[in-house]
Amino acid sequence: MRKLFIGLTLAGTALVAGVTLIGAGCVDVAADSPHSPWLHSFIAWARDSAIARQTREISPPADLSDEARIKRGAGNYAAMCAGCHLVPGGPNSEIRQGLYPQPPNFTYAQAQGNPALADARRFWVIKHGIKASGMPAWGLGGMSDRDIWDLTVFLKVLPNLSATQYHQLVAASDGHVHEGMEHGHDHGEGHDH
Repeated sequence: MRKLFIGLTLAGTALVAGVTLIGAGCVDVAADSPHSPWLHSFIAWARDSAIARQTREISPPADLSDEARIKRGAGNYAAMCAGCHLVPGGPNSEIRQGLYPQPPNFTYAQAQGNPALADARRFWVIKHGIKASGMPAWGLGGMSDRDIWDLTVFLKVLPNLSATQYHQLVAASDGHVHEGMEHGHDHGEGHDH
C-alpha cells in the first residue's frame, strides 16, 4: 500500500509540475525550434499507432489503379498538395520550408510496407488530416471519398514520374475539380495552397 501511495504522489507531483511549466509558458511552440528527439519519437509513435487503428477497416476500391483516377488525382495534387509535398524536379517551396514538422516530399518513394495498408493510410490521412502538423482534413473541404482515393493512387505513381511526365499528367487533367467544389481548369501552377 505504501508503494502505491508513493507512486500516486510522484505521479501527482509530476502532473502538477508539468501543468505549472505549461501554464508559465515554458513549452516552446515555435515552428522553427524542433522537438527533442524523444518527444519527436513519442509523437511519431502516437500518430502511427492512431492511424493504424483507424485504418483497419478501410479497403481500397477495386479500380484504384485506373488511369482516370490517376489523372483526376494529378489535377487535385497540383492545386492542393504540391506547395507542401513538392513536384518532380521542382524547388522546395516557401510554405514547406516554414512548416514544422516539414511535410514529406512525395516525389521520392516513401517506405510503406504492405501496399493495401499503405493505401488505407494515405486515404485516411488525406481525408482526416493530422492535428498540429499543417495537414488539413480534405474530407471537410468538400472532397468525396472517390476524390480522396484519386489522390491516394496518384501519390503511388508520383515518385516514378519525371518532371515532364508530371506536368503532362496535370495538363491532361481537369485541374482542381472534386465533388463539392468546382474550380474549373486551374492546374495549380504557380500556386502554393
